[in-house]
Amino acid sequence: MVTTEGEELLAGLHDLRPILEPQSVAVIGASRQQGTVGHAVLTNLLMGQFTGVVYPVNPNAKSICGVRTYPSVLDIPDPVDLAVVIVRAPLVPQVLEQCGQKGVRGAIVISAGFKETGPEGAKLEEQVREIAHHHGIALVGPNCLGVINTDPNFRLNASFAKEMPLPGNIAFISQSGALCTAVLDYAKGQGIGFSKVVSLGNKADVNENDFLAFLWRDPQTQVILLYIEELSEGQRFLQLAREITGEGDMRKPILALKAGRTPAGARAVASHTGSLAGSDEVYEALFAQAGVLRADTVEDLFEYAIAFANQPLPQGKRTAIITNAGGPGIIATDGCVRYGLELAQLSEQTLTFLREKLPPHASLQNPIDLIGDAQHDRYEVALNAALDDPNVDAIVVLLTPQAMTDIENIAWVIVNASKRQSKPILACFMGLVDISAGGQHPKEQRCPLLCFP
Repeated sequence: MVTTEGEELLAGLHDLRPILEPQSVAVIGASRQQGTVGHAVLTNLLMGQFTGVVYPVNPNAKSICGVRTYPSVLDIPDPVDLAVVIVRAPLVPQVLEQCGQKGVRGAIVISAGFKETGPEGAKLEEQVREIAHHHGIALVGPNCLGVINTDPNFRLNASFAKEMPLPGNIAFISQSGALCTAVLDYAKGQGIGFSKVVSLGNKADVNENDFLAFLWRDPQTQVILLYIEELSEGQRFLQLAREITGEGDMRKPILALKAGRTPAGARAVASHTGSLAGSDEVYEALFAQAGVLRADTVEDLFEYAIAFANQPLPQGKRTAIITNAGGPGIIATDGCVRYGLELAQLSEQTLTFLREKLPPHASLQNPIDLIGDAQHDRYEVALNAALDDPNVDAIVVLLTPQAMTDIENIAWVIVNASKRQSKPILACFMGLVDISAGGQHPKEQRCPLLCFP
């Protein structure tokens, strides 16, 4: 339930339903020519099986991809919710003015050539912003990839990404369109699905706060990822993120990758989207206060996301480590302590149970070392004991491939335990070749699997 403070935070933010949940889309600048952005956006909407109506706008063509075109948005006979604008930058103000006259409530300006190019581009972008405000149009961009919503009720791919991503419960908001395309390709290879993918571009109007507010209430989204170069309204972000990541029933993790941490990176940010990166120390403090978890790399961002998207949130810091090798258990122990977790003190009932079921040479103190010849039966005993122990909030399961290790059976033990959804379980199968077959089962069942502790 949204708190009173949360309701106040939502006041003044854009209504993004015309952008993420439109019934009709006009593609202004649709093109017959393959390999162009105007062709890619139109075909993505059609091939993605958008559930609404698509209107290509091109004054020089009667039809594109077998769909009738219109000379301008004003010539479309029916209402239009969303306009995707792909024309040269100097023409964007005129096109947006026509959209306002038409009553369009959402626009995505994919065109580049605005503040990222310098003072003249910044003036043009300000003109575009003023037109959008005057007509009450929620505007995403300019200089962006577009927006994707995998919700089966809409199936909107209003972008020039290569293809529609798999559906899932992770939302990704990015200030870099090119990073979006790379991430979508990576995610496809990893079997990761998305609820929404949003490219913010220059953020002339709509910014990350508008999308955070929408995703907070979005039933398809359980985890929110951010790639940002700068925040538009830091104070509102702090208050909104704190509400989203708080203690209520609607809480959702927010994971962020902030670019421009170094002076050289900050200069690169300015030339990319015309943004001011700001002090990294300020962002570090802001994220900490807001409950936002910061990732250092794209890989980290998605490893965190997979864990949060597919496991219950832990109720505390107490972690149990189960391993068949001492060294990895020590590495995992150091990692837990370094990141503010605690090694769980197993209950006497759990210790008694483990003494009865495990060999006498197994180490029962956390980490629970099952010894190198452990097979799936020992893992099953230890894992179920940790799940039932009230002193344990989360579990890390480590495996190194020995000659006697029945990796596939151990994988299924972890998968079945994970289905109980009582506590988060993270698995680590160390290696690459020997563990590959067994490692597929946790991935297929959405159980987080890492290569190193």
